[in-house]
Amino acid sequence: MKKDIDFGTVEGIAVAVATSAGETGEAVWNVYLLNNNAFPIDNVLITSKGYGQVDGEEVKTSVLRHMFERIEAKSFVQVEPIDPAIFHINNEYWVSYYINNKIFDKKFVFVPDAIQASNLIEISMLQMQGVLHS
Repeated sequence: MKKDIDFGTVEGIAVAVATSAGETGEAVWNVYLLNNNAFPIDNVLITSKGYGQVDGEEVKTSVLRHMFERIEAKSFVQVEPIDPAIFHINNEYWVSYYINNKIFDKKFVFVPDAIQASNLIEISMLQMQGVLHS
């Protein structure tokens, strides 16, 4: 059972929603997983989903799953594109990975309207503007 598993404390891992200019100059948004550690992480599983209320109605997106065999030290991977139309609901990224055969697990939730221009910062690893959750 999950309660019997000793999950380690997640450190040095972050999820970012960042923007860059597309081919025609429009803003393109993507979700990234950043490994700020001095060591790689293995067997990385990320599930993503959106949920919340819009005009009093319950809204849910599909659950997507992404697998990466390894994310090297001090590097990042693009997880998925994200549509700004869902920035007004919770956007959840549940990340699980292994370091030396020990499992680590953490949920990163971007609350409604957290992803907006006033919250953008420079994310040096990505060399982009975005919202960082660690």
